[in-house]
Order: sequence, then structure tokens, then C-alpha cells
Amino acid sequence: MKTTVLKLAAGFVIILIASAFMFQHKPALHTIGDSTVRNSNKETWGWGTPIAALFDTTRIDVENNAMAGRSTRTYLSEGRWDKVLAVLSPGDFVTIQFGHNDGSVPDTTKAGRRGVLKGTGEETKVLTWPDGKVETVHTYGWYLRKFVREAKAKGATPIVVSMIPRNIFINGKVQRADQDFGKWAAEIAKEEHADFIDLNRRSADKYDALGPEKVKLFFPGDHTHTNLEGAKLNAASVAEGIVALKDCRLKDYLLK
Repeated sequence: MKTTVLKLAAGFVIILIASAFMFQHKPALHTIGDSTVRNSNKETWGWGTPIAALFDTTRIDVENNAMAGRSTRTYLSEGRWDKVLAVLSPGDFVTIQFGHNDGSVPDTTKAGRRGVLKGTGEETKVLTWPDGKVETVHTYGWYLRKFVREAKAKGATPIVVSMIPRNIFINGKVQRADQDFGKWAAEIAKEEHADFIDLNRRSADKYDALGPEKVKLFFPGDHTHTNLEGAKLNAASVAEGIVALKDCRLKDYLLK
């Protein structure tokens, strides 16, 4: 009788352990952004695709949720952020990189439908679309702040990332975003106590070291979208930024 009880108890423990193993949450890294993070063009690539090869994907899933042509405003208004938010779980990570499509004056024209207000304040602009729909447009920083706060509320770790540099050299140095979108991204991360990767600076330093002629090879069609080699360089910059973060556990999932 005693032996039977022990066997049953042992079996119960094994089932408990197996169940715990089966239902153990595997964290995910979600990337959100524009075409410089995810691009379906055969010649140009976003860094969110090759960065998966830098992680141990047996321990963490890498989900590239960026979409070409989107700004902070349209990523939210199209419901794309809501879809990411719906699947976020405690222990997940979210990188947030926008800026390339946010710069136009916000209005209801084709050119202005993606634009946001400059800065990080609470200013708004109310637009009325031809179908009568009313939209309140906010600042770039307001949208970033919303992404950060809502990711935290789900128990995920948000990481604000400044936009990759464009292939624009002035007097031998690549143009940086440290006076506008890169600056505002850093400000929001600091205000919200979120992690920040200055991808713009990290990759710009590499571009400067390589020089205009070599960097030009990364950009087959325009000054914004890189080929796969350029995307790998930017992915490496993101990974280096992750390693440099003081208390972010995402670094634990990078391949050694």
C-alpha cells in the first residue's frame, strides 16, 4: 500500500513538473516601426529581419511587426499597435522605432496623412476627413509615450530606438537626427524611464568610419532604405545597444 502511494505521489510530481515546463512562457521580442525595420521589397531590407539571427530563437521568439510606410500616427490609427498589444505578455520586449514617415505637416492629404506634430508636448491638431471622420493628431512624443506606457501596462519591456540614419553626408559626415526625431525619442525614453538605444548615433558613427562611397553601396534605390548588408549593419548596432542597456534582460537572449 505504502509503495503504491509513493508511486502515485511520484507520478503526480512528474505531471506537475511536466505541466509547468509545457506552460512556461517563452518570451517574445516584438519590433514595431516602418520600412527601415521591415520591408518586403526584394532589394531593400529593414533591420528587424536579420536581427532574428542574432538571438537564440529556441529561447525567445522574434516577431517583426513593423510595416512599410507607417508613422507613429498611422501605426496607431490603422489598429496595428492594438494587434501587438493584444498578444503582449509579461516578460516580452518591444522595440519602437519611428521617424522616417512622421515629418510631413499633418493633414488629410496623401502627403500629410502620416504627419505628426513636432516635439514631445501635448499639442494637438483636429482634422476632419472628407467622410466626416474627426481625427485628433498628436506630437511624435505623445505617440511614443502611449506605446511605452501601454507596453509597460502589459508587463512587457519597451525599448525606444532612434531612427536609422539616411544616406545624406554633409562635409564628409552623415546627417544625424539628434536635433529632431532622435532627440525626441531620447527625451521620451528618459521621461518614461524606458530603455533607449541611440541607433541613429551608433550607425552614423559606423557610416562616418566607412565613408560616403562605401555607405552608398548599402542604399540601392534611395537615401533611406538599405540592402541586406546595410540592414545587417543596423541590426548589429541594435544588438550592441541592447548589450549596453544596464538592466534589460533582453541581452540574455542574444547569441554569444
